[in-house]
Amino acid sequence: MQLTNIRAMIDNEAPLVLDGGLGSELDARGYDVSSALWSAELVSSHPAAIVEVHRAYLDAGARCIISASYQASVRGLEEAGYDPAAIRRLFSETIVLARRARDEFLRDNPDCGYRPLVAASLGPYGAYLADGGEYRGRYGVEDEVLRSFHMQRLQWLDDAGADLIACETIPDLQEAKVLAQLLESTLSPSWVSFCCRDTQSLQDGHRLADALALFRSLPRVLALGVNCCPPGIVAGLIDNLRLHAADKLIVVYPDSGAQYDAERKSRHGQLTAAQWSRQAAGWYRAGASIIGGCCGTGPEHIRELAKRETWHF
Repeated sequence: MQLTNIRAMIDNEAPLVLDGGLGSELDARGYDVSSALWSAELVSSHPAAIVEVHRAYLDAGARCIISASYQASVRGLEEAGYDPAAIRRLFSETIVLARRARDEFLRDNPDCGYRPLVAASLGPYGAYLADGGEYRGRYGVEDEVLRSFHMQRLQWLDDAGADLIACETIPDLQEAKVLAQLLESTLSPSWVSFCCRDTQSLQDGHRLADALALFRSLPRVLALGVNCCPPGIVAGLIDNLRLHAADKLIVVYPDSGAQYDAERKSRHGQLTAAQWSRQAAGWYRAGASIIGGCCGTGPEHIRELAKRETWHF
C-alpha cells in the first residue's frame, strides 16, 4: 500500500486502532512463550496460534495488526538451531500469517468497508538479548554490531509484503541513529516507537527529543511515538512528540498498566479494559492518531478501544 493511501486511511479513522499484545495474549491462551525467541518460536511450531490471535484482534476492531517478527533475529534464530533457509523463511512467514488472518477476516466480513493494515514488527537489539535490554538500552556494543543486527531483517521485512514496518520499543539513542540511517533506503512506509522511562527520556537516559530529531526528515517514516510504557505517562509523552515532531503522525501503544513482581513472578495493578480505554480517549484528544496496546492488553482492550463512543468520554 502506498504511503499516501495509508496516510489517508489513518486520517479517516480518527484514530487508527492497532492490536494489543501478541506474546502476552498467546501466553494467556496457554501457549509457551518462555524461550528466548518468545512468540517468534510459535511461527514455526504453532502457526495457527499466531493466526488465531491476529484474528481475535481483527474481530475486536483492530484496523492494523502487527506481525510476530518482533523477537526474530538472525543471531537469535541461529543460536536456536535454525539454518539460513529456515531463518529467511520465518521472517516471510510472519507476514504470511498476518495476511492470512486478514484474508479470513475479510472473507467473513465482506461488508466491513475497510481493509486492515499489516505492519511488520522490527524489535530492538535488546529483545534479542532476552534479558530486559529493551528496558535499559546502553547495550555496550559498536554501531556496526547494531547495523549488522538490523540490516538483513529490515531488508527481508521490507520485501515481505507488509503494508508498513513498525520499528518498536527502541530504548537507546545509539540504536535510533543506526535505524535512522537504515530507514533511508527502505521502500515500505514505517513508524518508529520508543521505549521511555518518563515523559522526557528514553530508557537509556537520553532525551526523547534527540531521538525524534533523527527521523523528522525521513519522508517514509509516517509516524513517531512510544510503546511498552505505563499508560500514565502517555499524555505527557504525546505533548513531547507534538513539540518535537509536529510534522509526523503520533503512534502510542502502551502496556496494560500492570506492575511486575520479580519475586512472585506475577503482575498486579493492571487496569481493566474499560479503565484503559478511557485513558486512551485522552491520548486521542492530546494528539495521537494511531492507538493500540502492548504487553498485557488483549482483545477486550481493543474491543473497548474500537467503540466510537470511547473517543467522546
